[in-house]
Amino acid sequence: MVRYQQADARATTMLIEQLSPQLYRFFAAQLGNADNAQDMLQDAWLRIHRVRHTYRPGEPVLPWVYAIARRVRVDNYRKRRRIAMRELVVETLPEPAVPTSEATDLPPFDKLIADLPASQREVLTLLKVNGLSLEEVACATSSSVGSVKQKAHRAYERLRSVLQLSRAGKGTEV
Repeated sequence: MVRYQQADARATTMLIEQLSPQLYRFFAAQLGNADNAQDMLQDAWLRIHRVRHTYRPGEPVLPWVYAIARRVRVDNYRKRRRIAMRELVVETLPEPAVPTSEATDLPPFDKLIADLPASQREVLTLLKVNGLSLEEVACATSSSVGSVKQKAHRAYERLRSVLQLSRAGKGTEV
């Protein structure tokens, strides 16, 4: 382990070859799933590598490694549980929504936002097309979250009025 801390490639290989089977069994025994056990083994080695400087020479290696492995297992359990709580189990997949005539009458997004000021176009594109959060858009545009909200609100208001005018115009044509 000391040689591994000093970036000795042979020591790294030896350590991985000696400990990986034990760690894999540790993870597989808890889960009973080979794929998850393999993923956790990889996570464990990443963490061991990241925190290798915390190992104190002269101390036993296995308790230090298993303490890290235990944390990996707990974190993996929490992650799987969070995902399972949010997933919906359904017998069959829902059919895709059939577009209504109103939805198909809309111009493409690029044309809709073409008349907006550049800053509003940028904010809407980052929010709606790229799926960024308000904080991420603020960081990307070097502005505050409040400024992003204001630009988005003004853009929405402008688009709403343009769409209402186009629908009103179509209503009079019919």
